Amino acid sequence: MAEPLKNMYHEAFLREFGMKVQGAYSDFQTESFAASVLDEGWDTIELKGRIRRIATVLGTHLPEHYAQALDILFQIDEQCVGFPYLFFPDFVEVYGTAEEDWELSMRALERFTARSSAEFAIRTFIVKDTDRAMQQMREWAMHSDEHVRRLATEGCRPRLPWGQSLPVFKKDPTPVLQVLEVLKADPSLYVRKSVANNLNDIAKDHPQLVLQTASNWIGTHRDTDWIVRHACRTLIRKADPAALALFGYAEEVQGESVAVAASIEAKPSELKIGDNCELLYELRVRDGEPARIRVEYGIYFVKAKGQTSRKLFLLSDKTVPGGSVVSGQRTHRFADLTTRKHYPGEHRIVLVVNGVETAESSINLDLTTDT
Repeated sequence: MAEPLKNMYHEAFLREFGMKVQGAYSDFQTESFAASVLDEGWDTIELKGRIRRIATVLGTHLPEHYAQALDILFQIDEQCVGFPYLFFPDFVEVYGTAEEDWELSMRALERFTARSSAEFAIRTFIVKDTDRAMQQMREWAMHSDEHVRRLATEGCRPRLPWGQSLPVFKKDPTPVLQVLEVLKADPSLYVRKSVANNLNDIAKDHPQLVLQTASNWIGTHRDTDWIVRHACRTLIRKADPAALALFGYAEEVQGESVAVAASIEAKPSELKIGDNCELLYELRVRDGEPARIRVEYGIYFVKAKGQTSRKLFLLSDKTVPGGSVVSGQRTHRFADLTTRKHYPGEHRIVLVVNGVETAESSINLDLTTDT
């Protein structure tokens, strides 16, 4: 199993960072800083909590005046690049939300985001003064640095993983769409991915609005088309009829499904947690015109209390001639992950074509794990 990310913050890292600070601020007490960070239940604190602990303790070891403290960080931030230094923008979130510090904090986040990312820190400012923060986001959307442009979109995602929720944009994403409009053909893939993810977030609360945006954008630019396709992925997985039609997926015609015959088989059908299963599938597309098909398999995972929840896995997404036979196999491992724990019982496995379950099988999962 991979080493937990939180373990990148250890005593040696803290001491090394402290020495960098001391190089710009001779009064900095590296030993005291490291000891304070590692005090009081450090081992039980998860990643975001550790980032906040470091940022908070750092503030108690720098000058009390916010501008003076930031000046010290500005002197060393070029030496502090990468994911571990997320506590730089977090420092701004902790100590820089006063009204009189707003402009300075915006300059700091703009600077720090290129070294790590300020996508989490900016959200407190959005909640505090939405209109003012979103004006800043619109300005950042036109910045020459791709990292700053990405901050403009990633920072206002309504459902950013790990980030503070933004209920105001779940209710009305109009200010977010104004930012995304500026970035809809951005030359940076880094930025375009964020635009697509933001739209995908919005689609969970306002699917019709995203579909209308997609319809307006599609065909205007090759890079925009990529954004639109990626942004609508959740709607496509849910087989939203308008989304499927927008991207040319074959629909039912006069009561005839796109897949006129289909099968899926699981081998073996009896497994232990940790075992692999081979899935063999085949389907025949209806005769006639070429058809765009999205083929997935879904597993109804048994949950802790016995209920089930389906998760889909993509097998193929392509256009095929009418009458084609599409077949293949996929190995699926029923091993526990950080995001999924397996429970014993019968797991239904379905073949899904353009959102429609067309065939099914099942496996029985035993509680005993392999060693």
